[in-house]
Amino acid sequence: MAASKNNHCLESSRAQPEGSPSLIESVAAFISPRLVRGQRICVALSGGRDSVVLLHAMAHIVARDDRCSALSALHVHHGISPNADEWARFCAELCGNLGVPLCVVHVEVPRASREGLEGAARRLRHGEFAKADAEWLALGHHRDDQAETVLLNLLRGAGVAGAAGMLSERTQQRGPTLVRPLLGVPRDRIAAYAADHGLRWIDDESNDDHRFRRNYLRGEILPALERHFPGAGRSLARAAGHFAEASTLLDDLAQIDRTAVIAPSGRLGLAAFNELPAARARNLLRYVWVAAGLRAPDTAWLDEALRQLTRTRLGASTCVATPEGALRVYREELYVVPRVEKSVEAVRWQGEATLPWGGGCVRLERTEGAGISESAIAADAVWLRPRQGGEHLQPQLARPRRSLRNLLQESGVPPWERPLLPYLWCGDRLAWVGDLGVDAAFACGPGEPGVLPVWERAGQLSATGRGIEQHE
Repeated sequence: MAASKNNHCLESSRAQPEGSPSLIESVAAFISPRLVRGQRICVALSGGRDSVVLLHAMAHIVARDDRCSALSALHVHHGISPNADEWARFCAELCGNLGVPLCVVHVEVPRASREGLEGAARRLRHGEFAKADAEWLALGHHRDDQAETVLLNLLRGAGVAGAAGMLSERTQQRGPTLVRPLLGVPRDRIAAYAADHGLRWIDDESNDDHRFRRNYLRGEILPALERHFPGAGRSLARAAGHFAEASTLLDDLAQIDRTAVIAPSGRLGLAAFNELPAARARNLLRYVWVAAGLRAPDTAWLDEALRQLTRTRLGASTCVATPEGALRVYREELYVVPRVEKSVEAVRWQGEATLPWGGGCVRLERTEGAGISESAIAADAVWLRPRQGGEHLQPQLARPRRSLRNLLQESGVPPWERPLLPYLWCGDRLAWVGDLGVDAAFACGPGEPGVLPVWERAGQLSATGRGIEQHE
C-alpha cells in the first residue's frame, strides 16, 4: 500500500518475491545477458513505486546470479519538496530491510535556472549518476513512461531521436551505463508486483499537479486516448522502437559523412562539410552536437547554423550559440564548444595531485625524465595563474624565447581558449603553459625526478558519447 503524501511510511516488505514471477523474469532476461562476472549494479532509488519495485526485484535476481559482485542504491536528495528528508529516510530503511547499501547525495537545485526547476534537477541528478560506483545504473522507467515521453516529445515537434523516447541502454561519457530493465513492463504489472509483496513507497505530491505537462498527459490525455484507442500506450511504446531503429540508421549515416569530411586534426573541415546536401549536413551537425554531450538542437538553430556556415568567408570566424554551447569556426574547421561555468583564479600548488582550473583541473603527475624538473621548482612557491599578457616562453633550448601570442597562433590554439589556459609559475618565472608545454629552463633531464602537468579541460567529453535525454 502506498504511503500517503502527508504521512510517509518508513516500512518495506521483507517478503521474498514469489508472486508475479513474470516481472522478475522480464527484468532478469534484460539484465542477465549484460552482466560480466564481478560487475556492480546500482539502482537509482527515488522512493517511488517504480524504483522500489525495481530494487526489490533486482535484490532477488542478484541473489541468485553470482556474476554480479554487488548491488547498491543511489538516492539523490534534491531538497525541492518539503518532504525530501522523509523520502531519504524511507529509502534508508527500505535498503536496510533489503540488505542493500545506500548512498544519499544532496544537490542544490537553482530556483532561477534558465533550464527551469525540473531541467536543473535533471542535470544535477545525472551528474550524480555519472559518479555512481558501479558498471551499471538501473532506472525505473516503464512502458507507460515511454508512451508519455514519446507523446510529449512529438508535441514538442521532436525529430526521429526524440520520437524514439527513452533508450533501454545508454552509455555515458563518464560513469556507469544507464539501463532501464522495466522499459517493456506496463504500469499495471508493476502495481500488481508491489501489491503481491506488500511493498510500501513514497508518493511525490508534485505528481498530482497537472500544471506540469507530463502529469497532464498521464492523468488526462492518455486515459482519454486509451478509452477511444485501446492499447494506445502500448502502440506508442512500440512506435518508439521503430523510431529508435531509424535514429540508429541516421547516426550510422552521420558517421559515414563525418569520415568523408573530417580534417587531419579530427575536426570537421568546413569546405567539405558545406558540400553535403542540407539534410545530411543537418543530420551530421546534430550528431556531433549530441556527441559532445549537449542536448539535441532544435530545427531553427540547425537551419541558422547551416545558413551561417555556408556564408562564412575564407579565414573568417563564426559562432552560433545556444545556452549549452557554441558552434565555432576557426581556420576552416568546426568546433563544438560546450558551455561550462569557468573560473580561472590563481591557486598555489602545495604538492596536490590535482589543482582546479576553469571548471576542469590540472593534474601534476610524478615522473622521471619528463615534465618539469623537481629541483628547478623546489626553491620558490609554485602557482597556477591566468594569462596577464606579455608572457614569453622558450619551448626548446636551441630556439629563442618568444611571445606567447606568437606561439599560441602558431600552435593553432583557438582565440576563445587562450584566456583560459593555465600558466604555471615558479616564483616570478613561467615554467609551463597548457597546450604549449614546459619552458626549456625547467625541463627535466634524463632519469631526473620530475612533475608532468596535464590539463583536463572542462567539458572534455568522448567524441562518441550521448547527451542527457530530455525526458529523464
